[in-house]
Amino acid sequence: MTELDNDLRSRQHARELARNAKKAQATLATFSQQQIDAIVKNVAHEAAHHAEALAKMAAEETGFGNWQDKVLKNRFASLRVYGTIKEVKTVGIIHEDTAQKVMDVAVPLGVICALVPSTNPTSTIFYKTLIALKAGNAIIFSPHPGARECSWKAIDIVRRAAEAAGAPAGCVSGVTELTLEATSELMHCKEVSLILATGGEGMVRAAYASGTPTISGGPGNGPAFIERSADIRQAVSDIITSKTFDNGVICASEQSIIVERAIYDETLRELKAQGAWLMSAGEADSIAALLLRPGGTINPKTVGKTAADLSRMAGFSVPAGTKVLIAEQTEVSRHNPYSREKLCPVLGLYVEQDWQSACRRVVELLTNEGLGHTLVIHTRNQEVIRQFSLEKPVNRILINTPAALGGIGATTNLAPALTLGCGAVGGGSSSDNVGPMNLLNIRKVGYGVRSIEELRSPSASHAEPQPAPMVPANDSRQSILEDTRFRSLAANNGPTADDRFSAAAPEEIGEQNVERLIRQALARLND
Repeated sequence: MTELDNDLRSRQHARELARNAKKAQATLATFSQQQIDAIVKNVAHEAAHHAEALAKMAAEETGFGNWQDKVLKNRFASLRVYGTIKEVKTVGIIHEDTAQKVMDVAVPLGVICALVPSTNPTSTIFYKTLIALKAGNAIIFSPHPGARECSWKAIDIVRRAAEAAGAPAGCVSGVTELTLEATSELMHCKEVSLILATGGEGMVRAAYASGTPTISGGPGNGPAFIERSADIRQAVSDIITSKTFDNGVICASEQSIIVERAIYDETLRELKAQGAWLMSAGEADSIAALLLRPGGTINPKTVGKTAADLSRMAGFSVPAGTKVLIAEQTEVSRHNPYSREKLCPVLGLYVEQDWQSACRRVVELLTNEGLGHTLVIHTRNQEVIRQFSLEKPVNRILINTPAALGGIGATTNLAPALTLGCGAVGGGSSSDNVGPMNLLNIRKVGYGVRSIEELRSPSASHAEPQPAPMVPANDSRQSILEDTRFRSLAANNGPTADDRFSAAAPEEIGEQNVERLIRQALARLND
């Protein structure tokens, strides 16, 4: 028998996984809420049990970040995610309104193809398994080749835990023949209902191009604005905590600092006191040359490295205890890595005259990269928060918190998630912190409550109640109905007087006079 080439063998393997998952999901779709919840609970607790071992394994294999912070991510992706979703109803009738006579019925999507990044491999597998199974779906993982061993181990742990709690075999699986052909085959398989994509920009684009419905994260480029009313010491602490967490590999982490000129000196002193190294122009150029590859993509050799590692790679040294490297900047462009995403403890620093100028700089940075993702503001000024919240093109605005941890819902009450949607503005299909409700279809059920005769000839007894006009509280703006020009005929004494606003009561419109009124209106148009 002729042996298949590696690419063909990997494609066949992907097809078999998809077929098995489809059969398993058909069985899973018949499970009760109690059965689903028991499976999810067992997976979460078993994943948390292996949090430290898998963290060490991932750090050693990928060379990204540090294992201590990966332990926290693994526990977050298992126990914290589980704690948030465990009471959510995802099976059968999930909402019923007897007064309005409507119901919502949860319908699983089917089989999900999940792409796994090398930056957060094990935690992503825990998180995606939980939200997929909670919604009654099967899931097939396609790990990053640079994190294959730790990913396979994590997949095996959640698979065994799911099956031990009663899930049908095939509900959780992963590609073992890691080729681009295998991933492409999965994304194009007719058995796959959705691609849940977390990873590099190229792979996310391929997912959307496959024609299979896709939910994705996107590149971050989160600015951190320190406004003059902020607690500067705490703001700097939050930024450095975030940017050094797992050495900056979380996409929600800060990528640049924007500070008002009035507090620049104090902010700079605090940055230096807390372990930031302000690079010289030459040092900044050396780091910039490392951060991006010739094609403009992130250099993987810099991802998840410490400040000391990066400075050595660039040919200079920094004092012991240096946590982040900072470069003052004035330019924003695709060619300037300090104004783009950097998955390592490096930050650009922009100084602006006031918060309005900072607003414009934030938009400029996000337009350059990171539309729809995240920004963080450090301030005590509620008006600044309001203006940023209303105007900025992101789907997560974080206030006075480390962005890496706030964006994923660890230090905020946002939904805990490791896939952060960027919405239409960011080229995605969802703006949510993705959870189980994003992995369901909602079947709408509505009872008939009015007849076609009532629609054609609505009677007074069946008239729909009209909503009251919305008047904002404490609105000082004058209503047009209060304008004296429209209340006093004296204001319209001239030859162009307009009688539309006279006090005469409007003539009632009925079937007997509607034709006459139409003719009068047409005659006015012809005058």
